[in-house]
Amino acid sequence: MEPLIRIRGIRREYAAGDQRIAVLKDIDLDIHAGEMVAIVGQSGSGKSTLMNILGFLDRPTAGTYSFAGRAIADLPPDDLAELRREHFGFIFQRYQLLGDLDAVGNVEVPAIYKGMARGARRDRARALLTRLGLGDRLDHRPGELSGGQQQRVSVARALMNGGEVILADEPTGALDSASGAELMRLLQELHGEGHTIVIVTHDPGIAAMCDRIVEMRDGVIISDSKTGAVAQTAQRDPAKQGLAPALDRLREAFVMAVRAMTAHRMRSFLTMLGIIIGIASVVSVVALGQGTQQQVLQNISSIGSNTIDIRNGAGFGDRSANRIRALTAEDAEALSVQPYAAGVSPTVSASATIRHGATELSASVTGVGVEYFAARAFRTMSGVTFDRAAVATHAQEAVVDTDGATELFGEADPVGQVVMMGRVPVRIVGVVEASGTSFGPRSALNLFIPFTTAMARLSGQNYVDSISVRVADDYGMDTAEALITSLLTTRHGKQDFFLTNTDTIREAITSTTRTLTLLISGIAVISLLVGGVGVMNIMLVSVTERTKEIGVRIAVGARRSDIITQFLIEAVLVCLLGGILGIALALGLGEALTMAVPQMSLIYSTTSIVVAVISSSVIGVTFGFLPARAASRLDPVEALTRE
Repeated sequence: MEPLIRIRGIRREYAAGDQRIAVLKDIDLDIHAGEMVAIVGQSGSGKSTLMNILGFLDRPTAGTYSFAGRAIADLPPDDLAELRREHFGFIFQRYQLLGDLDAVGNVEVPAIYKGMARGARRDRARALLTRLGLGDRLDHRPGELSGGQQQRVSVARALMNGGEVILADEPTGALDSASGAELMRLLQELHGEGHTIVIVTHDPGIAAMCDRIVEMRDGVIISDSKTGAVAQTAQRDPAKQGLAPALDRLREAFVMAVRAMTAHRMRSFLTMLGIIIGIASVVSVVALGQGTQQQVLQNISSIGSNTIDIRNGAGFGDRSANRIRALTAEDAEALSVQPYAAGVSPTVSASATIRHGATELSASVTGVGVEYFAARAFRTMSGVTFDRAAVATHAQEAVVDTDGATELFGEADPVGQVVMMGRVPVRIVGVVEASGTSFGPRSALNLFIPFTTAMARLSGQNYVDSISVRVADDYGMDTAEALITSLLTTRHGKQDFFLTNTDTIREAITSTTRTLTLLISGIAVISLLVGGVGVMNIMLVSVTERTKEIGVRIAVGARRSDIITQFLIEAVLVCLLGGILGIALALGLGEALTMAVPQMSLIYSTTSIVVAVISSSVIGVTFGFLPARAASRLDPVEALTRE
């Protein structure tokens, strides 16, 4: 009869400095289905190494191995995992149970990778444990079980997928004599049911209970004797294929990842911290940038969107602008008769001390024309504003804003009151309120007088600081700007002025806000990357800490993809949860900031939030892949023996 296991010329060598040590030396061995074989020998004889090769936990340096007529020399890792999963059950000397799982969960592990339905595998696990005398310990974790009970859980796990071949490495070595005898009776029962059992032991009494004894010394077989008959072959269930088992494995990987995270809560939180800070920064910066931008643009719109300002100099930031005195009142008159000009007002800026009774305030004094208040969207609250006669006669009249009126006159009616502007008396004829936000420095008192009065009585200058043109509704801003530029260039003989309007300001502010948002977002992205590196480092540490767990999972049939999936899910969960907490932190900070500073406005972008969540997931996949890949490539023998 064709042997179930056939090995020929098997050698296993290990590097030791510049030398190579042969642990197995040209081993030939056949094991038939249904046999109960004891491999005996002193420590260091090579028996455990041989068992690892028989169970595909290790590869030989040389020689051939065939299982059920199938050569395994060149099989990829996942095919070897399938053979372990479908045909083998392992009983380890140190049990190798997973500490986070109860007895049922440990027994279920091989069936998860086989694709057995959740209900069916739980029922089978409970039945096996009950059969082995652990019916009252189903929900106990390994730390709550005795050594003999843990070994029985290990036996149940070996039988979970059928256990056609059971490999037991010193199964009684860590048990007392009573528990050891009980385990051997169980193995003999399994042998009687047709399981092929290979026991590695140094105990002659254990070996005598087998029907065949293979003795090893110094890496070679020195004797091979039979003591009993061959039993029938154990039957096994075929592996389940299709989408449902794959989805079930994915779900179990998710559960295992959650269990690992909850078992190390502090480590998981510290891993998330970099992601939380990065996501919160990105979302908050975008919200603050958009809120500020919208608020500024609303303020710009409120002061009129069809006004063009003409100023001396070559543009904003021109250091020589204060020495250029190109604009004159005559320029304003020339512009006022143009068809595109619905209103024109020269502007002269100055400052003065305003006194009324015992009250004395520093004021920003602006000399303006008749059309100024309409062009700047001021509302008249009481009294009147200037007329053309006041401008023509250099009238000593003034209009005050509402804030200044309160500071200067309190609850009294300002209209008709006379104040001293420096040494010049002026009479208040009206009170106005700005419907938008003024740009530039603000003072406690803003006073407006005819520009002719400002030039004659205050500054003594013969030029104006700027000219405001309100563009007619049937003219476009670009057209009006071109016509104004052409007219003034002709009048001056050169372009010694520049034009601005609310669109220009809007574009400048939008561009600046966008640049600052991108800059700070870039810093936040760097913090995200730093958080991602932290995730990778922690996952690498996790791989190191859980090396034995990984070895056990590989030994019972986990594919490389199963190990990668579990660690990737863990990394993604850490980053995704960190992203959600980061978004919550950003929303909380925004609410606190709005309560503390009511004038601040934050607009949260759905796009930025979605991108933040996606980014955290991508970080989890990107930075979790290398540790997951490293975990999947661990040598099962090395993983199982590493402390």
